[in-house]
Amino acid sequence: MAEITEKEYAYWLSRIGVIGAVKAGRLLECAGSYEAVYNMKKQHLMSLDFLRKGDAEAVEAARGELSLRRREYDAMLRKGIRFLLPSDPEYPKRLRNMYDMPRWLFVRGALPSDEAPSAALIGARSCTSYGRQEAERLGGDLALAGIQVVSGMARGIDGAGQEGALRNGGASCAVLGSGIDVCYPSSNQRLYGALVERGGILSEYGPGDPPLSWHFPCRNRIISGLSDAVIVVEARVRSGSLITADLALEQGKEVFAFPGRRTDPLSAGCNGLIRQGAAMVTSPEDILDFFQLKHECIKGKKKKEKKTEKTLAKTEKMVYSCLDLQSKHLEEIMQASGLSMADCMEALLKLELKGMALQPLNQYYTRKLE
Repeated sequence: MAEITEKEYAYWLSRIGVIGAVKAGRLLECAGSYEAVYNMKKQHLMSLDFLRKGDAEAVEAARGELSLRRREYDAMLRKGIRFLLPSDPEYPKRLRNMYDMPRWLFVRGALPSDEAPSAALIGARSCTSYGRQEAERLGGDLALAGIQVVSGMARGIDGAGQEGALRNGGASCAVLGSGIDVCYPSSNQRLYGALVERGGILSEYGPGDPPLSWHFPCRNRIISGLSDAVIVVEARVRSGSLITADLALEQGKEVFAFPGRRTDPLSAGCNGLIRQGAAMVTSPEDILDFFQLKHECIKGKKKKEKKTEKTLAKTEKMVYSCLDLQSKHLEEIMQASGLSMADCMEALLKLELKGMALQPLNQYYTRKLE
């Protein structure tokens, strides 16, 4: 086999589960190189105050796995997965400013550009239909303005924002709390594939690593680290999104939040952020103003939407005027419009086909944000 490279030694260390970014950085500081870390004597490891006894024993036990890890590393590269260290030119500059910067990144697709503006779009997994639409719409508008969308590819707000960005041809990158080749949640397989093809995916965790609960707070610091601003669409009082917002503030990033009803648990986290000083988002233009970008890129889209509404038939207009952003049951729409069930359902179907209405639940309808 060829001579062992520094990256192969780094990969070997990355596969020791108890060694995270901070401990890896301290080890590298002590030893000077990953090769020197590999060659550290057990007594030396045991004497380091930042390692527990179990950490030192795990490193010592892993020495015999180097050949296996080299084969894994080679197989990983053949699959198109890149392994980056902070010394690599491709490593994101934004992350180099973090005290707990990732000591390695596994990457598929493209990384966020260091030069283009970047925003994290995050929120609740179990979001409302309204929240999902707002996230998808905002992700699309940010893409039209040339702002990169960073998120965690989770169900709900995260995935919706990234889908909106990709739909409008924008750049989007997902930071995973699982191994680079593990799609979590599995229901987002289509989005995962689209990000590999037209955006990017990165993770601190190597091939096959499961989505362990403690991975996600670590993942969140990378989401905020890659972003110039963090936007929270919906969040409960206790949520991972608020952890990301706190990390963003520690990193000196701007935090935005969507306001919501005071009685809605999914708005409580956002309302709390605004109360603590986060900027309130009332339109996509609020984000464009922060980045000092012109509004023209999304004005054309709004004119097109108004034109679409004018082309509706009479019954479609009657039903559309009864819809709002909160779901309504078919019977409620029938009463408000005065139409029969047959006419009402026909109009609703046509509105769905035109992309102006949604049916999040059986016989419940909502106006679609565009």
